[in-house]
Amino acid sequence: MKRKITVLTICAILLALSVSAQAQQPAKVRKIGVLRADSPPNLSAETFQQAMRDLGYVEGKNIFIEYRYAEGKVDRLPNLAEELVRLNVDVIWALGPAVAYAKNATKTIPIVITHVGDPVGSGLVASLAHPGGNITGLSGIGPELGGKRLELLKEVILKLSRVAVFGNPTTPANAQSLREMERVAGELGVKLQYLEVQSPKEIEPALLAASKGRAQAVLINRTPVSAVHYARIAELAIKNRLPTMYADREFVEAGGLMSYGPDYIFMYRRVAVYVDKILKGTKPADLPVEQPMKFELVINLKTTKQIGLTIPPNVLARADKVIK
Repeated sequence: MKRKITVLTICAILLALSVSAQAQQPAKVRKIGVLRADSPPNLSAETFQQAMRDLGYVEGKNIFIEYRYAEGKVDRLPNLAEELVRLNVDVIWALGPAVAYAKNATKTIPIVITHVGDPVGSGLVASLAHPGGNITGLSGIGPELGGKRLELLKEVILKLSRVAVFGNPTTPANAQSLREMERVAGELGVKLQYLEVQSPKEIEPALLAASKGRAQAVLINRTPVSAVHYARIAELAIKNRLPTMYADREFVEAGGLMSYGPDYIFMYRRVAVYVDKILKGTKPADLPVEQPMKFELVINLKTTKQIGLTIPPNVLARADKVIK
């Protein structure tokens, strides 16, 4: 009997030690890849990291985030996407122009997307409700917002008749946005001066062309160039006393006049929710693609003083954020 008790006691001790050892084993560290066409630092990375922390993820403890930036050079994106695939990351967050390259690089690793105007029309997903495949996320800037930005410029500059438009006609989102702007411009009696900007060295000549073409404002579409060099664009626009309209608040915080678009802070937090669900086993095909739910108007009053412009009180009252 004593021997039996001794054996049982030893077994119990060994079992307890085994359970304790298993409890002390570190949790599996998951790898998240981030693929971008622009440069650090940026508000999106800070917001995403904080949102992941709020969901219980600690970088270096249970997640690693592998950032890959193309620094405005789109031709680098294929290699950067393939590099993330070789690292065998658990999920990739791809933004804007980087999305197509992430899609080409893998058909198995889940991809969460943002800054894509029409995921269905561009062939990324089968439908918003049932994306299918390995891609889901948040659709970004709809083409109709280009027209809304033009309307806001008209409210600010009552005698607005000419607007220069920065962009890259080779991107589907820019092409769609331009068509919508042309429709609204016809209704408002505004002429558009389209300026193709595909490299940083074309920024200053384009702004000079806008000034010489008697443009009263510049509407800037989001491209790899404008996403990286928004501070330079804002600086040169102020120098030429040109009011500017952009897609998101980072441009306005860098000195641009106005922005109107989705609330990207909210969207970046939603990206973390999508990543969390995927890391916990949900398939991208089962996660519907979300459309923007919150929009914001941001105005920089410092810039209005520098270019000698007054924002009408009714527009100022509608602003979600005013930089003074």
